[in-house]
Amino acid sequence: MRIFITILSGFLLSASAVAQPVDQAVEDIRDHLIWTEPQIVQLQQLVDARASEGLGNCTISDFSQPNSASDPYRRSRLASVAANELMKAYLEGCSPASARAKWNISSDDRYIDTQQLLLKALVRNDLVGYFEALRPRNPHYQALREAYATEVDAEKRATLALNMERWRWMRLAMGQKYLLVNAASFEVTLWENDQKLKSWPVIVGKTKSPTPIFEATVSGVILNPWWEIPTSIVAEGIGSMVRNNPAAARRKGYVLQNGHYRQRPGPGNALGQMKLVMPNSYSVYLHDTPYKNRFSEPVRTFSHGCIRVGGAIDLDKTLLEGAATPEQIDEILASRKTTKLSLTKAIPIYIAYFTAEGAEDGTIRYFPDIYKRDDLKLAQNEPRLDCAA
Repeated sequence: MRIFITILSGFLLSASAVAQPVDQAVEDIRDHLIWTEPQIVQLQQLVDARASEGLGNCTISDFSQPNSASDPYRRSRLASVAANELMKAYLEGCSPASARAKWNISSDDRYIDTQQLLLKALVRNDLVGYFEALRPRNPHYQALREAYATEVDAEKRATLALNMERWRWMRLAMGQKYLLVNAASFEVTLWENDQKLKSWPVIVGKTKSPTPIFEATVSGVILNPWWEIPTSIVAEGIGSMVRNNPAAARRKGYVLQNGHYRQRPGPGNALGQMKLVMPNSYSVYLHDTPYKNRFSEPVRTFSHGCIRVGGAIDLDKTLLEGAATPEQIDEILASRKTTKLSLTKAIPIYIAYFTAEGAEDGTIRYFPDIYKRDDLKLAQNEPRLDCAA
């Protein structure tokens, strides 16, 4: 399996994966791929076992028809078709496109040269390794899969299967280091080589302004940020305060500049002392908050869609290792001067939604479906609401 994971990682580094060189044995059989009988038996076993991956609803073409004098390669050809269908199921699941309507995390798995990998698997006689390498690599998937194999409660099995499917909607190679926000667990986690390094509690959007599912790239941090106040929030009362009670507005840091309402950096700023630089079409960001007491609540749906981080300065210092020292960061914060610092290397961030995941003690943590996204029909109609950062 490690061989295929290494090969897959290489393919995902470039969109030109299909042009990667193959060894001579693969070249020799590219045009006349022949399956041995034991390999066909092994493929059938994998097809029969797909339900253990939560893929029982996936249709795989029959490949039991024997060869004939007029078609001596029929069964090998049919086996290749079935293997390709099973591969796609492992990579992307079998849900209809409508189920992913609001899952705005794209996948570059289409760049994997699966035909070349299949050829290598047959040459090396390692179909099992081939399919194991196509499974999501995050440990949460493996925990869900193991739980699914033994769970007898129908409702929990459905939840496990759905969240396994969500992992297949993620990129197979999510990055050497990445941030993952799970809105359902109210947590952001830093991962490296698919191992959890650290996590922080978060506050996410209200049920009427849900935090969207999307991906972005974190390139830096803004310390002591200004808050650019969205029109919708201005209309809630800030606008009238600036117009009718300017003294109170000044105390809170609200100003009107060039037709835009803003809030100065300071202890009462809605973004707190930091905001991640992560451009996206939703104007949704991870940021600090002056209201720390709400992190003690078990269900933390209080924002307009943005993600407030508990221990935000610790997140900053963790991400900025190698770019700025903790002392330098503290000095900038104390100055109240708006400062942008760049990470030594930009990293992906995934804002996702999993209502079940593995726990450190080997059990499964189940979370309330706060946004009713486990009902995929409801999830399709979820409104798009921009955040307030």
